[in-house]
Amino acid sequence: MGFDADTPTIFGGYTGEQGIAGLFTQLLGLSDSDVLDILAIVMGETLESGSALIELLGVHLHVDMATVWQADDALLDAIRDREIIGHVLADIAGPETAASNTKETAKVQRGIIRDCIAGTNGRQKIEGWVPKWMAFPPSAYTQRGGVGSVSRWKQVVELVAATPDAGTPDAEPIRKAA
Repeated sequence: MGFDADTPTIFGGYTGEQGIAGLFTQLLGLSDSDVLDILAIVMGETLESGSALIELLGVHLHVDMATVWQADDALLDAIRDREIIGHVLADIAGPETAASNTKETAKVQRGIIRDCIAGTNGRQKIEGWVPKWMAFPPSAYTQRGGVGSVSRWKQVVELVAATPDAGTPDAEPIRKAA
């Protein structure tokens, strides 16, 4: 595209004298395949993060967040709710481990979760786990509410039935390139 290497985005990144018309003429000179590749980037740049559209697209496109994200200390440090930590522990280490550690402090429970994520201290390494609120469709660990992705999903869940191929179990999830 001839952009300066420091140009942060394609969208709004054309600074030629002709503005968007100049960008359009550049696109005309590219193959359909190249234009579609650029279109995918522009779509990603312009989608509104944290919107109901993202939740709908994630389900429709069968996005598997586990292929592009993994749990780390930042997540565990951000979870301050003891009940949620217990649910996450059950997700990662299993319900038996969570039940046997229910009286332990959140710090101890976080330590077990960290061990499972890293495969340390005799714990089996767990890969491919994402919190329920990051999955497509998202869900919550409790009924208390306040989970943004779940609230946004509730706004658009009825559209899934009207969307061809959305949520089809035999569809392949979108995964990051190897």
